[in-house]
Amino acid sequence: MSDAAAGTVEEIPGIAATPLGGAKRIRLLLYAGVPILIINFAAPYQGLIGLPITFFLKNRLHLTAPETAKFNLIVSIPLFVGFLFGFIRDRWSPFQGDRGHLVVFGAACAALYGVLAYAPPTYAVWVIGGTLLVALMQFVAGAAAGLSSSVGRHHAMSGQMSTVMNVATLAPQVMAMLLGGILAGLLEGALAVTASRTFFLLGGGLMLVMTAFGALGPKRLFDDALAGAEPVRLNLGADALRLLKTWAVWPVVIIQLLWQFAPGAGLALQYHLANELHASDAQVGAFFAIFYVGFLPVFVLYGFLARRVRLGVLLWIGAVLAVPQMVSLLFIHSPGGALLAAIPMGLLGGMGQAAFTDLAIRSCPKGLEGTMMMLFLALFWISQRFGDLWGAHLYASAGGYNLTLYVTIALYAAIPPMLFLVPKAIKAGKDA
Repeated sequence: MSDAAAGTVEEIPGIAATPLGGAKRIRLLLYAGVPILIINFAAPYQGLIGLPITFFLKNRLHLTAPETAKFNLIVSIPLFVGFLFGFIRDRWSPFQGDRGHLVVFGAACAALYGVLAYAPPTYAVWVIGGTLLVALMQFVAGAAAGLSSSVGRHHAMSGQMSTVMNVATLAPQVMAMLLGGILAGLLEGALAVTASRTFFLLGGGLMLVMTAFGALGPKRLFDDALAGAEPVRLNLGADALRLLKTWAVWPVVIIQLLWQFAPGAGLALQYHLANELHASDAQVGAFFAIFYVGFLPVFVLYGFLARRVRLGVLLWIGAVLAVPQMVSLLFIHSPGGALLAAIPMGLLGGMGQAAFTDLAIRSCPKGLEGTMMMLFLALFWISQRFGDLWGAHLYASAGGYNLTLYVTIALYAAIPPMLFLVPKAIKAGKDA
């Protein structure tokens, strides 16, 4: 075993890592990214389905920024307790571990999408149906996240797995934003109901693909996820206490909350671009697409560096670069300027996102991979939704959009000091 692999084993007590050769490692990484990619295309709070819902609420139901934020907050309640679904994944399955979750709950999501496609497109229907759909999605997401994290730890490649998970998460966002103008046009006028039905049917079809992947996906992927798993037991109190007593978890929690609670980066920014800068829906979509694209090459770079540079160094680089990420928006006064500003914003944020995900994978207790990664995702949604809610109110106040930016920059500046809380053994690790 190489020195790098040995370091990884030491910083994750109880994990017997088995490094893989190049071709096998890449193949397994790609396999692990498939369910994450599918769910981020199909989820009603992400990608190609989530953006049309936002446009429908804004253009067809004429919701204001605070009203849209409240809708998102309500349907996101299952996301806020995502760690519970991850815990269920770690301790129970309908059959054959993660396969069972992907098959059973993937099929349930597809069925509910079919119901929503032909139900009246009213606010109440979308709130109730959307909340239930998000809850079912969390069983699938828990399996996908736990599967990837377990495989990454088992083969001492958590940094490379971070790259795969982040790319598979962002790629659907890029596609959705590039199509933003088309989606906005479809969801206006008489054809809006037909268009919304089409998007729901698309989501249902994607979840059927997820079901098929769970039933027929590569045996090696699912077997490796089970290889280092603990025997299934339903000692909820002991496991919850073990998670709470693991010190390495808490810096991850604090950093994720600070990193994702960005009142100037979400809904307030979308309305600022449209209202103050007079950007079209297509230009708003293009801005976010360029922003997300900027992350992707940095994610790939991180996968390369993770085998050569210790995690602590990468964490510091990512945290320091994140602080000025939003500063350029203070000097933007036109849609064209915003599109240019999106380029450095994505590049500055990519290293931090990849390093913080890597830290989460390395910090979770053995046997609680699904719980830890779903907690990590739950913190993302808690921060984003409440950040959007606060950002919308700040945006509507006397301080306007610039006030949301000042708050966001201050939160990012609080991240570097938190790195001193990360255990030295974890910061010393790197991929095999």
